[in-house]
Amino acid sequence: MNLSFYKYQGTGNDFVMIDNRTKIFPKDNTDIIATLCHRNFGIGADGLILLEEDEHTDFRMIYFNADGNESTMCGNGGRCIVAFAHKLGLFDTETTFMAIDGIHHAFIKEGIVSLQMIDVNNVEHHNSYSFANTGSPHHVQIVDDLNNYDVYTNGKKIRNDVYGTEGSNVNFVQQVNNSTFRVRTYERGVENETLACGTGVTAVALAMHASKKTTSTSITLPVEGGELLVSFNEKNGQYTHVFLTGPATFVFKGEITI
Repeated sequence: MNLSFYKYQGTGNDFVMIDNRTKIFPKDNTDIIATLCHRNFGIGADGLILLEEDEHTDFRMIYFNADGNESTMCGNGGRCIVAFAHKLGLFDTETTFMAIDGIHHAFIKEGIVSLQMIDVNNVEHHNSYSFANTGSPHHVQIVDDLNNYDVYTNGKKIRNDVYGTEGSNVNFVQQVNNSTFRVRTYERGVENETLACGTGVTAVALAMHASKKTTSTSITLPVEGGELLVSFNEKNGQYTHVFLTGPATFVFKGEITI
C-alpha cells in the first residue's frame, strides 16, 4: 500500500503525520509504526500521529511512540497536529480536538501554536525531585550542569528503576533566572533524549512554580531544539488554563510503501 505522509517538527520534536480520516492505516500494527519512525530504516521521527474524524470536535489525535505503541498525550505532537489540521483546511485560527486525555483547545497564528493542556491538581514533591502528570507522567529533577549532564544514562535509570514497567518521562532542569528554566528530557517510548518534550516542559513549569523556584505564571523553557513558553493560572495548588506555546513547522510531504 502506498501511504502519503507529512513530516512536522515542534522545537526539534519530530512526527510523522497521517490523514487517516478514511481509516486505511493499519494502526494495530506496531511493527509498521516502529519502522516508519525508525531513523535508519524508515522516515524517522519521535512518534507517529493519526488525524481522524471525531463526532464532537474538529478532529481526533491518536499518538504512537517511536516504538510503535499507542501512548499518552504528547504536547509538541498536539501542537503539530493543530498545524497539520490547519494545513488541511479543517479550521481557520481556533480549534478544538479530541486526544487520549480529553478535549484540547488551540490557536494558531503565523506558525505559532498555543495548545491548552489538561488542568493539573497535584504536583508531588519528593526529596530530590517532583512528579506531575500533564497528560503524560513526568519526573522533574534539578541538576547543576545541564550542558554536561548524562541525560541518556541517568534518564534511562530513573525511567526504569523508579517507575518500573510503566515508566515515566524524565526531565532534567537548570534554572536560568526567575522565569526561565532550561530543560533536557529523556522520553519513554523513544527511549532516548529528544530535542524537546511539550508535556515535559509543562510539568517543569508547574513543578518549578509549585516548589517556589519561581513566582511567575509565564515560564520560558529553552530546550535543545528551541524555546517553548508555558503559561497558567494557579489557585490553592491547582493549575488551570495551562497553555503550551511554540512553533510547529511543516518539514516535507512524501509517499512510502508499507
